[in-house]
Amino acid sequence: MVEIEDAGQLRRYIDQHQQVTDVVVQGVNLAPFADELRSVPVHGSVFLACGVGKDLIADLLDRGALAFPSLPDLPYLPYRPRLYTPKELMEGYVRGTPESFETKSLDGRIYAHYKSHRDRRGKVPVLEALGQRMHDHAIDDALADLLAEEAHQRVVAVMGGHAMKRSDPEFLAVARLAATLTQRGYFLVSGGGPGAMEATNLGAYLAQHLDALPEVVNHLSVAPGYRDDGWFESAFEILEQYPTGSASLGVPTWFYGHEPSNLFATHLAKYFSNSLREDGLIAMASHGVIYAPGSAGTLQEVFMDAAQNHYATTGEVSPMVFLGRSFWLEKLPAYSLLRRLAGERAYAEMLTVVDDVEEVVAFLEEHPPVRTTP
Repeated sequence: MVEIEDAGQLRRYIDQHQQVTDVVVQGVNLAPFADELRSVPVHGSVFLACGVGKDLIADLLDRGALAFPSLPDLPYLPYRPRLYTPKELMEGYVRGTPESFETKSLDGRIYAHYKSHRDRRGKVPVLEALGQRMHDHAIDDALADLLAEEAHQRVVAVMGGHAMKRSDPEFLAVARLAATLTQRGYFLVSGGGPGAMEATNLGAYLAQHLDALPEVVNHLSVAPGYRDDGWFESAFEILEQYPTGSASLGVPTWFYGHEPSNLFATHLAKYFSNSLREDGLIAMASHGVIYAPGSAGTLQEVFMDAAQNHYATTGEVSPMVFLGRSFWLEKLPAYSLLRRLAGERAYAEMLTVVDDVEEVVAFLEEHPPVRTTP
């Protein structure tokens, strides 16, 4: 179905087709189009959160269209036409006042709303649950549009711990890796939060300024973790110094809303449902997933990825690269277990553990995704 997301698109569509059938019209004020909509076919169309009077709604419904109203008292738009940007989520934040993130930014206000509508067992009122599901479906739809673009089809995801500090050597290593892969034409994706996720989006953003990364990371390290004063401010300062950068994607969630979304991803697919987010994050990484050191969350993602490769649920197998031999062979020896699990299956050839950035890049380029039967 054709999707129409603003008044200009609707005007052009009516002028060209003299009908509005089998289309989705989202968030458009229909008042200026009322007379025309009453005179053209509308059957099979869906109007989502469109400004419209009761008489026009009745007319549209009588002639075979569907209309979904806006839901009241929500700080988010359930029928989003596009992904978020850091600028949008930070709207309302007061520079130099860290506490304003929780109370004034869009990101913080949505998280506060999310928490206030869940009981201790995670139960959500029906209308709120419906709003969240529709929101996440809209994010799915917008994300599919982004990944359909040719420049965004060689997707590599980097997973790793949110607790990684900007001052840790691993942070700079991940940023360099992301920058190098972006230079080679890969589209980098992270979980969109702090730690290794921020390092990924930072490196991708500054892919054309690779030599500046040590100085940039040193500047950011004045606030090593996201709970430190200056975490946002130091990032804003880097963005002011480098106002344009290469594209990358972050996929955060309000389920972990106490962790702010980082400011270096140019696109943010922020979900309410963490399970949708986790599964989609792995599935979209068609050209491989790189695992930086992490904890339980990263380990969960390792075995979600392994299951997708083991059963070829997406119709292909893709690389799994473990960055840090001592970590993945000794501290959390997941790599050895995964080698045993893979056995003679196709993805056994897609596994490696390395220490060097260039080894990661070479392995990914030598092991493109392989189509296989689920």
